[in-house]
Amino acid sequence: MKQLRLIRHPQVQIQTGICYGQLDVPSDLSCNAIQAQLLATTLPLGLTIYCSPLQRCHHLAITLLALRNDLQIKLDPNLQEMDFGQWEGKPWAEIPQHEIAAWTDNFLHYPAGGGESVSAFMARVNQSYQNFTHSCAWITHAGVIRASNLLHAKKIISQACDWPIEVISVGSHQTLEMGS
Repeated sequence: MKQLRLIRHPQVQIQTGICYGQLDVPSDLSCNAIQAQLLATTLPLGLTIYCSPLQRCHHLAITLLALRNDLQIKLDPNLQEMDFGQWEGKPWAEIPQHEIAAWTDNFLHYPAGGGESVSAFMARVNQSYQNFTHSCAWITHAGVIRASNLLHAKKIISQACDWPIEVISVGSHQTLEMGS
């Protein structure tokens, strides 16, 4: 049975409450080292790890590779977080409510902050989800993990309330069991 291990990046160095989808913020170095050490002891030999090119994910992959040179790291831009356009780097509380409402009212197709729509984001993640043929891991972001869970469950979303509110904690991981 194939497994897809979904690994969320370590804690980032940014103020709480800031929209930082594709904003390339660094991870906390000590959290990065701790997470890499834990992963090094649990990941199977020779595993291929696909990684978002954003530094909070890529630095974890590089740190992990230094501990486990049997792993293969491949960057995959499809595994980047959703692009929130002009909202990136702004406090969520300062984004005008009418813009948030426009996004949630047309959740699938409205480009959040002029960036990416949820349907475009889901399609991007689905490209990588459909293309893996063997057990692997992804070092990625909360939104990509949520999208992967929706794809795995074959759940169709049509409105904002369909989007999962549960979030995997930074530095955590989960495994999806796939058909053989």
